[in-house]
Amino acid sequence: MTDARGFAAFPPQRAGARFATSWWGRAWIQALEDTSLDHGLLRKGRAYAKTGQLGPITVSPGRIAAVAESEYDVVVRVEQLTDAAWERFLDQVAAKAGHIAALLDRDMPHDLVEAAEDAAVPLLPAVGDLEPECSCPDWGHPCQHAAALCYQASWLLDADPFMLLLMRGRGERDLIDALQEREAPAVEPSGVPVARAYAAGVPPLPEPPPYDAGYRAPALEPAPGVDVAALAALAASAAARARELLLHGELPELTEHQDHVRLAAEHDLGRDDRLAPAVQAWRYGGADGLDALERAWTPPRRDLARAQALLESGWEGEHPPPLEAWRNRWTLGPLQLRYGRDGRWYPFTLREGEWWPAGPPERDPSALIG
Repeated sequence: MTDARGFAAFPPQRAGARFATSWWGRAWIQALEDTSLDHGLLRKGRAYAKTGQLGPITVSPGRIAAVAESEYDVVVRVEQLTDAAWERFLDQVAAKAGHIAALLDRDMPHDLVEAAEDAAVPLLPAVGDLEPECSCPDWGHPCQHAAALCYQASWLLDADPFMLLLMRGRGERDLIDALQEREAPAVEPSGVPVARAYAAGVPPLPEPPPYDAGYRAPALEPAPGVDVAALAALAASAAARARELLLHGELPELTEHQDHVRLAAEHDLGRDDRLAPAVQAWRYGGADGLDALERAWTPPRRDLARAQALLESGWEGEHPPPLEAWRNRWTLGPLQLRYGRDGRWYPFTLREGEWWPAGPPERDPSALIG
C-alpha cells in the first residue's frame, strides 16, 4: 500500500492570499463549494485556513486529515479508483510521451484529464465526491474545519498534482513503477528492400496533408485598390478558423461587430481608436471579455453571494474598500470588477473618464485586488 505523506502546518497567510492557482486546484475548490450547504461556513473555513489554525496535514489513499485547534480530528474522504480504472488511466498516460513528463514537472495536462474521463476514470472531484468528517459539534456539510482543510489542500495540489492521484489511491512511486513495467509497443523495422520496392511499381500518390498542417501564406501581388497586408491577414484568419472547425466540429457564432474586433485584436488591421477598448477586452477574454465591456446584465443571486464571500475573505483582519454594486459591475474606488457570463470577473480601471479593460479575468474577485 502507498505510504501516507505528511506536510507541516501552513503558517498564517497575508490578507488577499489566493488558495488555488492551478486549474486542477481550482476544480478541487469548485467541487468543495458546489457541495457546501452553507456559504457562511465556507467563509469561516477560508479565514480559518488563512490564519494557520490547522495542524499538519496527512495525505493518504482515499483521505486527507488534520487536527484543528489541537482538539478536533478533521478528515475529508475521496473515492479511490478501482484497479481496472487505474489500468485504463495508465493506458492514457503511456499513450503520449508528454503526459508522464508533464506530471514529473508537476503539471496536470488538460488532455490527460479529458482522455481519462473518456476512459471512465474521474480524476478531478465533482459535486458530492468530497466527504467531510469532523469531531467538532458543528453539523455543517462541511464544517469550517473541514472546509479549511480542503482550502489548504488546494495549495498542496498546486505544488504537486501527484497529491490528487495519491488521494485517488496511488502515489508517484507506484505510478512510475507501473509505467516502467509496461513494455513499449513493437516497432516494425523501417525501410523496404530495393528488390521489393522496384517490384511494386509506381506507388500511388500520398494522401492530402492533414488539416492541422501549418498554414502557408500565398504570394500576393500588389494590385490597384487592394490592401495586400489586410488580405493576407484575412486569409490567415480564415485558415485558422477552418482548422478550428475541423478539429472541434464547431465554432462560436460571432456577430459582424465581434468578428471585426477579433480581426483587429489578432491581426492589427489598421488603427481605430474607437475600437481600442474593445480590442483590449478581446485580447484579455475573447467574446466573453468583449461582452463584459459592452453589456451590463443581472447575474444569479447565488453567484453574487459567492463572489461577495470570496471578496470579504480576501480582507481577513482588514477593512475592505467601500463597494458600489450595480448589476454585474462592482466598483471599488478606481477599480471596477465586472462579472462575465463565463463565470469570471474582469478588472477595469478608469482612463480619461472611461472604464478600460485592465487585465485577464479571475474566478476569485479577491485575486484582482492588490
